[in-house]
Amino acid sequence: MEKKFKYKNNVRMPLGPRRGGKGRGSIRPVEKPKNFKKTLLRLWKYFGGERKLLLLIFVFVILDSLISLLGPYFIGKSIDAMSGLKSMVDFHLLFTTILLLLFTYVLDGLLTFFQGWLMAGAAQRIIVELRKNLFSKLQKIPISFFDKNTHGEIMSRLTNDIENVSSTISQSTTQLMSAVVTVLGSFVMMLVLSPVLTFVSLITVPLVFLLTKAIAKNTSDLFKEQQTQLGKLNGNIEESISGIQVVKAFNRQQKIIDEFAEINDSLCRVGLKAQILSGFLMPIMNVINNIGFAAVAWVGGILAVKNIITVGIIASFLSYSRQFTRPLNSIASIFNTLQSAVAGAERVFDILDEKEELKDCPGAKVIQNARGHIVFENVCFGYRRDVEILKNINFEVKSGTSVALVGPTGAGKTTIVNLLNRFYDVSCGKIFLDGVDIRKYTRDSLRKCFGIVLQDTYLFTGTIFENIRYGRLDADYSQVKRVAESVGADKFIERLPKGYNTVLQEGGSNLSQGERQIISIARAVLSDPSILILDEATSNIDTRTEIGIQKAMRKLVKNRTSFIIAHRLSTIRYSDIIMVICDGKIVELGNHKELIDKRGVYYDMYYKQLIQPDL
Repeated sequence: MEKKFKYKNNVRMPLGPRRGGKGRGSIRPVEKPKNFKKTLLRLWKYFGGERKLLLLIFVFVILDSLISLLGPYFIGKSIDAMSGLKSMVDFHLLFTTILLLLFTYVLDGLLTFFQGWLMAGAAQRIIVELRKNLFSKLQKIPISFFDKNTHGEIMSRLTNDIENVSSTISQSTTQLMSAVVTVLGSFVMMLVLSPVLTFVSLITVPLVFLLTKAIAKNTSDLFKEQQTQLGKLNGNIEESISGIQVVKAFNRQQKIIDEFAEINDSLCRVGLKAQILSGFLMPIMNVINNIGFAAVAWVGGILAVKNIITVGIIASFLSYSRQFTRPLNSIASIFNTLQSAVAGAERVFDILDEKEELKDCPGAKVIQNARGHIVFENVCFGYRRDVEILKNINFEVKSGTSVALVGPTGAGKTTIVNLLNRFYDVSCGKIFLDGVDIRKYTRDSLRKCFGIVLQDTYLFTGTIFENIRYGRLDADYSQVKRVAESVGADKFIERLPKGYNTVLQEGGSNLSQGERQIISIARAVLSDPSILILDEATSNIDTRTEIGIQKAMRKLVKNRTSFIIAHRLSTIRYSDIIMVICDGKIVELGNHKELIDKRGVYYDMYYKQLIQPDL
């Protein structure tokens, strides 16, 4: 079986484990469905801010339902007006009841309109709050969560699942209220008209209840699986489109099509089962209701022949019987719809229940104007508990020192800067910044000390000007332009149709990869950080441009603590300290000359690149 490739953008500086490195988390398995009632009650809490409006809607529903109950009564009176003794028609009673009937229908329509209008607004505000909470939660979840879940899966929960909940709230809430009131009101009217016919009509109710329970039990699991498959489909689409160049370069179009078809077919099968099973509900219930309707008509006819009730009462009772059973059908259908909505809500609550980044410790300090003195003391760390990436790391970097981290892929270079930023916390040991354990600083103030340039750059939709000043929103045009000039970005920016006001497409796809990387360097430079992290920052830039940027970088890192991760060793030869990391350990430490003279691991790496530059 061929291995599936995963193409994942590195969005806004999440320094995850290296591709090919150890400790990469696997996609989390699908969790079992939660308790239906518990999820529904939790969803109900979001109605808290709309309870006054919901009370008003409920009043409208009661009025609407009560008015609709008058319709069958007036119909019965109209029939009795035309079936009096000696075939005489009571035209006065007939016209009066018809006028009252028209009035009730018009008023019923107006109340229904206002119910829908008010409920639509309430539903959208509830969903806005739910969506806002979910998006806010995503900003607080540790980076490890995004390592374990595809972007498409997360997007599915933000869009499909919440939209599923939205449509159910806006459409089903008033229907459920109206159905309950109508059932109760119709039952009372049926008892008033004829207790005997009421007993006959209730024979079908247990059948409806048992049928609903049986179908709902099976559709719950199917709708949950349907939403899960939809999330997988979105993940597949997102990865395929994000990596479309790689797909085409390796001629994998047919493979991607086959993978999509497999997931799509799986979604189709599950969706088909769910829809067919839920679709059985209404036809079968209609058959049961029609049997009950026929029983009422038969018994009512016998009672009318014996002059126990009138024909008009039979007509009214049949209408009330319809009004009694139709809401039962609606309640069953709404409950079936709720299965799908709760399935979506469960997936949303799964994320809302995720553990957030550890809160700042009590009395955490706000660091300002960090000097950049860094110490690693017996630091160990692994992305998974069973795989250790860093093994008892110890080093000290004095403020203003430039440090280069070199070594094979997966050795732990990026993990070191991940720990510095507290994207992850150490498993054991301590990291000190200016003599204080970094866990005793507030996380926000700590991260403001760092400026980061990644190998896989990411630019946001917006102008080039907005992207460069992303980390420093108070910067003006002259400051942005000056920084762009210092890193060599100004030349190609000015050639663009609108210069710094050129709007970038998603991810900056209308620029070359090298141009995107230069802009990301300018973004880091403008933020003026105390500590600079360059993770293969010039890997996508041509040699001539790189020489100019390297000069600018040497000015930038002067008197500033910096960590430079590089495989191209010629770019770090001027660093104050070079750390050679292999298998999670520091195997060599020194400057370029010292390590060359040592003729160890660094010496071998450096001269292999001189002989075979592509290595």
